[in-house]
Amino acid sequence: MEALSTVLLAMLAGSLRVSTPFLFVSIGECLTEKSGRINLGNEGVLVLGAMVAYATSYETGSPWAGVAAAGLAGLLLGGLHGAVCSLARVNDVAMGIAIMLAGTGLAFFFGKPYVQPTAPLLPGIPFGFWSSSAQVRNALLVCPLFLLGIAAAVAMEWCFRATRVGLRIRIVGDSQDAALAMGLPIARTRFLATACGSALAGVGGAFLSLYYPGSWNEGLSSGQGLMAVALVVFARWNPINCIYASLLFGAAGALGPSLQTIGITWGYYLFYAAPYVVTLIVLIITARGGRSLRGMPGQLSIGR
Repeated sequence: MEALSTVLLAMLAGSLRVSTPFLFVSIGECLTEKSGRINLGNEGVLVLGAMVAYATSYETGSPWAGVAAAGLAGLLLGGLHGAVCSLARVNDVAMGIAIMLAGTGLAFFFGKPYVQPTAPLLPGIPFGFWSSSAQVRNALLVCPLFLLGIAAAVAMEWCFRATRVGLRIRIVGDSQDAALAMGLPIARTRFLATACGSALAGVGGAFLSLYYPGSWNEGLSSGQGLMAVALVVFARWNPINCIYASLLFGAAGALGPSLQTIGITWGYYLFYAAPYVVTLIVLIITARGGRSLRGMPGQLSIGR
């Protein structure tokens, strides 16, 4: 029983930490896809955001300046993706792959001087202050970005349901003909949605380098930006569902380290592959022939 409680606490702590990049990238991708465009480049945005955040924090001494810089880097890279995809005969999936390679390449090139230096990191909020157990206090030490991510998801869902801006994004994403009939600026709407969605992905990268694991290196992301695309499908393009799906993916990512805390080292690499297995299962379930993807915007290239 004690071993089980130890594993559950470790998985709770790991889920709250590992889920945060998934949350930011998934709600950012949700915003982009709601406008009718898919952005596979958020993996590159995540890596570039992590590097820019760490470098800015090191140079300025302020981790929050690093978070802002990561969001700006994501905004610029997403704006590039949105601008190019607005041109005729440009495939958004192919362009997303190009953006992913460009983002990771820029991060690796400019980030080499920051592999060794130690930058100021984001503080945690001690929600476990009431407990005398060090394990509980550690599990409930929450990064402020996690709370900001939840707030952003709730605000985005409210925007889609209750505001004119959200309605326009949904119309543009669901039916180009309806958007044209209403005189909506399709290209501008998708450009802004893509840029803002990538800005959120950049903030997710800042979490990786400034909180957990709290360093900058070239293998920091491990494909989380790409997995978040499958997470959006699993969440049915609903920002609130992205919160639950991110926690699930985060718990899967925390499985290996949690079992190690009680001395289980057999199958070490298999346990660490849990997030990728979950991604594969989600893709298999959602891509079965004849299965409708409820909630998918009608203009997405993956649905045409």
